[in-house]
Amino acid sequence: MRGLIPDSFIDELLARVDIVDVIERRVPLKKAGREWTACCPFHNERTPSFYVSPAKQFFHCFGCGAHGSAVKFLMDYERLEFPDAVEELAQTVGLTVPREGGRDAAPREDKTDLYALLDAAALWYESELPRNADAQAYCKKRGLDAETIKRFRLGWAPAGYDGVIKALGNTPRRMELLNEAGMVASSERGSKYDRFRERLMFPILDRRGRVIAFGGRIISSAPPAREDQEAGIPARTSQQSPGPKYLNSPETPLFHKGRELFALWQVKQANANLVRIVVVEGYMDVIALHQAGLPIAVATLGTATTPEHTEVLFRAAPDVVFCFDGDRAGRAAAWKALESALPRLRDGRQAYFLFLPDGEDPDSLVRKEGREGFEKRIKEAMPLSDYFFNELSHDVDMASLDGRARLAERARPLIAKLPDGAFRDLMAQELEKRSGARAMLQADPATHRAVQRPTAVQRSLVRSAISLLLGQPGLADQVEKPYRFLRLDKPGVDLLAELLDIARARPGINSATLVEHFAERPEYPSLQKLMAAMAVGELESQRTEFFDALARMEDQAITQRRDALTAKSREGALDSAEKTELRELLAARARPPVASA
Repeated sequence: MRGLIPDSFIDELLARVDIVDVIERRVPLKKAGREWTACCPFHNERTPSFYVSPAKQFFHCFGCGAHGSAVKFLMDYERLEFPDAVEELAQTVGLTVPREGGRDAAPREDKTDLYALLDAAALWYESELPRNADAQAYCKKRGLDAETIKRFRLGWAPAGYDGVIKALGNTPRRMELLNEAGMVASSERGSKYDRFRERLMFPILDRRGRVIAFGGRIISSAPPAREDQEAGIPARTSQQSPGPKYLNSPETPLFHKGRELFALWQVKQANANLVRIVVVEGYMDVIALHQAGLPIAVATLGTATTPEHTEVLFRAAPDVVFCFDGDRAGRAAAWKALESALPRLRDGRQAYFLFLPDGEDPDSLVRKEGREGFEKRIKEAMPLSDYFFNELSHDVDMASLDGRARLAERARPLIAKLPDGAFRDLMAQELEKRSGARAMLQADPATHRAVQRPTAVQRSLVRSAISLLLGQPGLADQVEKPYRFLRLDKPGVDLLAELLDIARARPGINSATLVEHFAERPEYPSLQKLMAAMAVGELESQRTEFFDALARMEDQAITQRRDALTAKSREGALDSAEKTELRELLAARARPPVASA
């Protein structure tokens, strides 16, 4: 995602925004010396441990460990994806986000036009709802109040094949946009017609509250309108069938159903600090729970839960409850959700499974039991670990050796998908307890890469130099090339040189911008931690310490080279140039040492 936005633009954006302004619009800050402080917005605390540094353009919480740049703050606080956070920041300083390659390479105004068109379509559907008696009666039967209809922007797609076309497709360009947005389809005769007709309309919003697609629900079993047939529009499934109960927009440049969740925007608006989010199967289930006082429900859009869905869910809340029917289809959907969730269950994240009684759905249950009853079911939902082992062993004879072996063989590859951490260890222990077989897990390669610690922070001297440079990127201007410490064979040396090169190439770069250059690289988490943990002190003393570290690294490089040549000389394998180099290094060692700071 980040690769579509040029690094140079991220530099310019972070140079223009002030992280104090960005955070203060959302969290009340108080001045504390050279920094600003507040109670952390990411965990509950009474004593402020959240600090914002104007000098470093960086925030850090000493309580929960949250830290990063202005972009990272928006991602965590507003629960935005990286491109959306960049867009949000860019708007505040009047910048337009450029794109490089990929699907978003089209001129930006095209996407803006698509958003405007879809919003206009939503407004048109909303205006049609009060005009249709059947739609009004249906909303009343389902118990939808005016506030809920407004909050979810519910509308009505009237009968007839060209309502939206007449309302919004009055120019060739707008017809092109209607087609691109998935609002029209083509008949066998080649004529265009409205994709949604005689349906209750549910706008699907992105994470910034913009309309990107629609879902439409049939509320009548009547056959298609006669004018549809006369226009050559195919029957929805047959002459006597109204078609599928739910119809969603097709995939478009704005809408990818495997990534989006219905009502996530409304959930974010209703919850400043979301602890738990519930995934249900239908639009009306979501809306019924919100109206009953449980604005924590979302739904997938006619597809199984995908890995992208689970990442979005866990970004929104640490606890995710998957709610399904208790029948075979519901169990199959739950297992797909479990498989998608496993690689994302880092420590602190938890998944639960709630199976409903036969013949019930969230809409019907919350009507019968009220908010308290359904909330009780949510709190009693089955932890992922219980569901995992119950499902894998339900057709296994656990009293037999063969049965326990079968459980172990089924469970091992799935547990291996979990990220390294306490939960993975406990799941492996539980498997051993149940089956008697050692877990012997082979870590999933993708998971291993995700948790791998970069080597740049393993040596204290190199780590110290990097930390001090992050505190004062301007120090790079005073380091002459070629970097003599580069001959040192220690982890992190190349990273230090790269940081120096970036800082030298961008005079005036601040700490947060420098670190953001590594946002999609394995070094990023460690660089953030180094900057967050950097000791506070006088700038001049830190400058002295930085150049002292470079000098000591250069000395170590010389010592390494001298020892390597000496060892090689014992084998009689030195050429003439190496012999000369060794004599010079030995002579240098014989000179009186120069005191260092």
